[in-house]
Amino acid sequence: MTVETKRSGHVAIVTFSRPPHNFADLALIEAIGAAFDAADADGDVRAIVLRSEGRVFCAGADLANANPVADEVPAGERNPFYVAAAKLFGVAKPVVAAVQGAAVGAGLGLSLIADFRVATADARFAANFVQLGFHPGFGISAVLERIVGRQRALLMLLTGRRIGGGQAFEWGLADQLVAGGEVDEAALALAREIATGAPLAVRSTRATLRGDLARLVAEATDHELAEQAWLQKTRDFAEGVQAVNERRPGRFVGA
Repeated sequence: MTVETKRSGHVAIVTFSRPPHNFADLALIEAIGAAFDAADADGDVRAIVLRSEGRVFCAGADLANANPVADEVPAGERNPFYVAAAKLFGVAKPVVAAVQGAAVGAGLGLSLIADFRVATADARFAANFVQLGFHPGFGISAVLERIVGRQRALLMLLTGRRIGGGQAFEWGLADQLVAGGEVDEAALALAREIATGAPLAVRSTRATLRGDLARLVAEATDHELAEQAWLQKTRDFAEGVQAVNERRPGRFVGA
């Protein structure tokens, strides 16, 4: 797993890599958070591009082998994975995500941190939690409807339907649709455009529009985790994980 930051003028390009599917775990999320903190602290950085290596933006958390939300934590303490995830939404400088391939589950949540998403035509956005017998996490239950509206968010969350790049663009989930080989340059171009504005005014305007998003996500992740905790003990969750791994529909029994 690597997270690297490069500079292009006033833009910090944060690249994460965890081959082959860029699954999200605590170490990855904390490393992205550290890169965001460094960019926020750098007075020469005015915008951030978040991108990943490979064919997949982020395929979510590896629930079958290393479920980061399943770890037991002492009573009264918050799950470290969701603490780190909620912290990402507090980044102070504008973020543009370059999304190629799958942005699924926690990968969708990671893309929602950004103010803008530049996506390829083959991008696939999905919150497939119910197909795993699971409750949405990563603050998705609080953030998704702010971007696509309540009904479209409800459709995505209750069906687990994959939304392709074209439909994501129509819905406003993607702000720009480009050919596969152009996603990084297009995301960088948008970040550079943002960086041409007066930095204090940009940050002030963004803070007004973003409001208390970081607090909202922190509260949402607490609720999401509580729901996930009991659902992970159900037969349907075990069946959902097995079904996804076997690439077949789940045979759920409601228990």
